[in-house]
Amino acid sequence: MKKLLILFASLPFFSTLTIAQSSPTTVDICIYGGSSAGVIAAYTAKKMGKSVILIEPGRHLGGLTTGGLGYTDIGNKYAISGIARDYYRQIGKHYGKFEQWIFEPHVAEDLFQQYVKRADVNVLYSYRLASVAKQNGVIQRITVEPSSGASKTLRTINAKVFLDCTYEGDLMAKAGVKYTVGREDNKTYNETYNGFQLLDKHQFADGVDPYKTPGKPESGLLWGISTAPVLATGTGSKLVQAYNFRICLSSDPANMIPITKPEGYDSTRYELLLRAIDKNPKLAFNTILKPDRMPNQKTDINNNGPFSTDMIGDNQDFPEGSYERRAKIQRAHELYNKGLLYFIGHDPRMRKDIQTEMLKFGYPKDEYTDSGNWSTQMYVREARRMIGNYVMTQANCQGREVVTDGVGMAAYTMDSHNCQRLVVEKNGQRMVKNEGDVQIGGFPPYPISYRCLIPKAEECKNLLVPVCLSASHIAYGSIRMEPVFMVLAQSSAIAASMAIDGKTSVQAIDVKKLQSVLKTNPLADGSTPEILVDNDDPTQVTRASNWTRDNNPKGAYGPSYFTTLASGGDVKTIRFRPAVTKAATYQVYIYFPKIAGASSKTNLLVSAGSQTKDITIRESDIRVEGQTSGEWVLLGTYKLSPGEKNYVDVTTKDADGIVVADAVLFVPN
Repeated sequence: MKKLLILFASLPFFSTLTIAQSSPTTVDICIYGGSSAGVIAAYTAKKMGKSVILIEPGRHLGGLTTGGLGYTDIGNKYAISGIARDYYRQIGKHYGKFEQWIFEPHVAEDLFQQYVKRADVNVLYSYRLASVAKQNGVIQRITVEPSSGASKTLRTINAKVFLDCTYEGDLMAKAGVKYTVGREDNKTYNETYNGFQLLDKHQFADGVDPYKTPGKPESGLLWGISTAPVLATGTGSKLVQAYNFRICLSSDPANMIPITKPEGYDSTRYELLLRAIDKNPKLAFNTILKPDRMPNQKTDINNNGPFSTDMIGDNQDFPEGSYERRAKIQRAHELYNKGLLYFIGHDPRMRKDIQTEMLKFGYPKDEYTDSGNWSTQMYVREARRMIGNYVMTQANCQGREVVTDGVGMAAYTMDSHNCQRLVVEKNGQRMVKNEGDVQIGGFPPYPISYRCLIPKAEECKNLLVPVCLSASHIAYGSIRMEPVFMVLAQSSAIAASMAIDGKTSVQAIDVKKLQSVLKTNPLADGSTPEILVDNDDPTQVTRASNWTRDNNPKGAYGPSYFTTLASGGDVKTIRFRPAVTKAATYQVYIYFPKIAGASSKTNLLVSAGSQTKDITIRESDIRVEGQTSGEWVLLGTYKLSPGEKNYVDVTTKDADGIVVADAVLFVPN
């Protein structure tokens, strides 16, 4: 009997009997991934009257938005709509402004928690995906396992529709949906900025020696340099653009923890930085680490220049790696980044002016208090990308192909970070170069197709993927911004609700109805929508011919603005008329881009029925922060009713430079 028990215990299935299985959870919509997209999707779904569970493998909500990326990548504020826009308005309220795009990590996370609490969202923390059960192209249920702690209890979630809001696309992959990793060849989608690229942005100056002993190949390559060959421009590969951490540091002495030598520190990993500085003396602290300033003396540090926080080439196993492999990669990136900070501040070979600046910073005492004051969210810029019925490409970004089923917009530069470091021969000399960086912009906001959020119907009928969506590598580089993910998540949650109500697949919903809901109920709570009057709307904007339309200028709200110059006593006027459908009290804002040669003041006339008010806006009073070149300026609070004489006139009265007319916003109280 004893021998039988020993034999029985050694059988493979015996261990599974010791794993507890809780009772299944049944909901309308299951959202996997508590990223910024996941929170907004869950909030939206609850507002649509659906039962929801939000599953987060970690301990925190918000993904990169709370993980250090506080210097928000926007591109153009016009592209950010709905609840995502409301999120940044709420951030603004915290800091005493109308709207704010730069913020501290804990402020961002507190706000996501407020959304979850307000909608009474059921959140399951510290559980990760174990398996997916699918039948006839429909996900029936998923099983999740504890991602930390001693618990072995499995959880099963039954749902009608699932959303994958992870940066990795794990649910999508386990559901059998086709995806890709890496960079397509330029020929695949007739692009020019995909595949292998040796461009000059974030690049080493010519002549940086790649060998441990300069000039001696037999000494071996310095750490981080690949032996891979140089390929033809545009050649596809499986290589993934580099990851890093968006690093929050503090320069407040009362809120600083010193940066100390991390585990396994090896100064030879940073030798290339010293050589880059020697070849290019213009490199300085701000051009190596790019410490964008956050409120309360904090930073959002991102990669910059030839050698920085990107751990180039060490993330290639991450997209499809096991949980254990990913954890090792993330830990390696953490130690690399911490080691870089320590190296800059303490290595005796570092240039003193750079070292002095580094020593002004430390880890913030009041951020990431349960993880050693370091973010738990690595910057996973790109992992898997779904291959759906429609693939967003460079042509969409540049406006050469425009979709009609748009359910969100993007506006950021086509942005890819480097994928590898190579030895390149130039003029008979071998030197190190970074490969993969692309920074191509200069285009206005563009719509993102609903079809790129859903798999092909034959693969899965009840899954939406607003983060690892269907796009080529270079198009994804423009779309992959946190506010855009939030917008697409809201659209996905509404689409999921429509599919449930219509008892149909996510592929068969009425997209025009979805677009209408997004427009008429942008906050998903039935509140009166704000009224935007953009200069590009001819039904609501009237002007004389002496105003010039500037297409896609930097700082515009939307694709353009109008400009004119004052000319003597001839006052030029452009009028913005809101289509008021509901009587209410509205706060009225005007958008002012910061441009060279702008008039020091702009005179406006606001009309609200029988009430009129002259207002002067001084250019020196407009303070622009973050990745934007314009700001909303409050013109006051007014009672507006349908059919009344409601308008805002922008005039050249008393102007002494260029006058800009861009957009006017009416926000109901």
